Amino acid sequence: MSKKNQRNRKEAHPFLTEFMDYIYVIIGSALVAIAFNVFLLPNEVASGGVSGISTILFGVFEWKPAYVQWAFNIPLFIAGVILLGKNFGLKSAVGTIFLPFVVFLTEDWEAWTMNPLLGSLFGGILVGLGLGIVFRGKASTGGTDLAAQIITKFTGLTLGTSIALIDGMIVLAAAVVFDIERGLYALIGLYVTSKTIDLVQVGFGRSKLVYIITTKQMEVRDAIYEEVDRGVTKLAATGGYTDSERPLLMVVVHQTEFTKLKQVVKRVDPAAFVIVSDASEVLGEGFKRA
Repeated sequence: MSKKNQRNRKEAHPFLTEFMDYIYVIIGSALVAIAFNVFLLPNEVASGGVSGISTILFGVFEWKPAYVQWAFNIPLFIAGVILLGKNFGLKSAVGTIFLPFVVFLTEDWEAWTMNPLLGSLFGGILVGLGLGIVFRGKASTGGTDLAAQIITKFTGLTLGTSIALIDGMIVLAAAVVFDIERGLYALIGLYVTSKTIDLVQVGFGRSKLVYIITTKQMEVRDAIYEEVDRGVTKLAATGGYTDSERPLLMVVVHQTEFTKLKQVVKRVDPAAFVIVSDASEVLGEGFKRA
């Protein structure tokens, strides 16, 4: 391949990546909007965010949710740019405007269920899926996330606390406007949404992070290399009681490989001290690409 073609491919790759980010934002925003109209709004589930506010205002005044979302999202986006001094980017602006637009287009769709529990569960799943896709496009849909960042800047509260306060107030308002039961359904929707976002961001794969303290470091290391086919990292450590050096062996394996690793360590050194924890995401050779 000529140097010119190689250069053209390098130039095209960032463009393709940027283009795919916009596709993620559009698809994700559409999924959130559809979930709102077919699951959340019909069942009066105000599970936080600007969509939750629009659900409450629709229940009280019958204001069109799309207009309410535009009325909140656009000023919040502008305020974020002015007050936080950040370049939120065109992608976030697309999400901020496009999500209410799809809400407007799908406002006449029939509800897929009129059971509030199913609405909160499947609405939470679909909203989490949509937001997770938007986040993978390195953007946001604006709304109360920007309000939380503004609160954080001027109050010193953490971002997580600010978001929790805003969503909590929205859920509380839903409980007052509708009833306590609807408020509880909103909490279910919020929880399911957060877990689904994590799942989209991290994926279904789960790995185990294993620390091994053994007096037979070389034998254990070689057995892991040969039988489990995984790399081993040696970490410097000092025993708290003996004050002597006790290096740790660190290994990351897929969940399906963990039993085999455990058997190998036990066979080589039955007295080995093994610590196991979950690794929600592992990037690199032998695992997921970054």
